[in-house]
Amino acid sequence: MDLDLVWNQFLSHLAKQNSVCSCKKIHRAGIPFLYVYMNSSSGVNIKEAETVIHTSSRWAMKGLRLTYSTHFVRVDAELYVFRHRFLVPQEKMFCCGNLCEDCIWRK
Repeated sequence: MDLDLVWNQFLSHLAKQNSVCSCKKIHRAGIPFLYVYMNSSSGVNIKEAETVIHTSSRWAMKGLRLTYSTHFVRVDAELYVFRHRFLVPQEKMFCCGNLCEDCIWRK
């Protein structure tokens, strides 16, 4: 599963929202941070910004076995910063043929 494709779909969908001016992803210390510039005229608060991010995340993950995690970091005028990650499932999704303890065929 290519998470870069999911990120690109997410960012393009998020940028099309009416309350968002622009958005970008920046990696700092190996952690992806989401920088969202909101329209100042729409009077957006943190809760509304999170709702827009959640909606775009669900849209980008449609049909995939992913989850996401979003945590608010800070706000500066129209700039909202979130720690945002797409997470892949930790369970095995196929049999490798090595008769593992957690093989999907043993369930």
